[in-house]
Amino acid sequence: MKKTYPWLWFDADGTLFDFNRAEGFALQKTFQTFQTFQTFQSVNTPFDDAYLDLYRRINQQLWQALERQEITPAVLQVRRFELLLEAIQLTCSPSEMSTAYLEHLAVCAELIDGAYDVLHTLQGTCRFAIVTNGLQAVQRSRLAHSRIRDFITEIIISEEVGAAKPKPAFFAAAFARLGYPAKSDVLIIGDSLTSDMQGGVDYGIDTCWYNPTGEPRPGDLPINYEITHLRELLDMLD
Repeated sequence: MKKTYPWLWFDADGTLFDFNRAEGFALQKTFQTFQTFQTFQSVNTPFDDAYLDLYRRINQQLWQALERQEITPAVLQVRRFELLLEAIQLTCSPSEMSTAYLEHLAVCAELIDGAYDVLHTLQGTCRFAIVTNGLQAVQRSRLAHSRIRDFITEIIISEEVGAAKPKPAFFAAAFARLGYPAKSDVLIIGDSLTSDMQGGVDYGIDTCWYNPTGEPRPGDLPINYEITHLRELLDMLD
């Protein structure tokens, strides 16, 4: 039986935006930028594909620390490049590298397959918000560059509200920003079990796990829906 939700809250990275592609593009462009200006010292090959895998591991650990409120977004931005450069033994300014990376990332607006079609189809019956732990400068710029910008009513960013998913303070700020809709009117859709699904469950709103790779579903987390493709939302919702 289909259900109507007046509000659909989408995570940004990995749910609406193809962040893996954007991340790889931005990191490679960053290395190319610094190679052009001969920033690296005594290095014949400034970029290697292995750097991306290493960066992603470092970055994931730091974002998990951010969710736990152990670090701030400002610390995360630079610390990930400090750790990366240390691991690959390159000499460069982490803060300068972070700035260049964010500039490249901010213009990457490629969408997950089906994102545009779903929002275009449902725009007559639902309103859409983006709820993200991403960085303000990146997320607002990417949305402005994207094909879905006119569909989105509001974007709530952890850096702006001072709390990150899954903390209740983030969800409270989102409800305040959107005029306090009834919790039963809201469905959150995201790929993260820890920030999107756990946060939604804890705050008492319905949840939809976007799980394109078919990861095992945790038995102790009462998720309402699970999809492997965004177009499955069209079969679920009125």
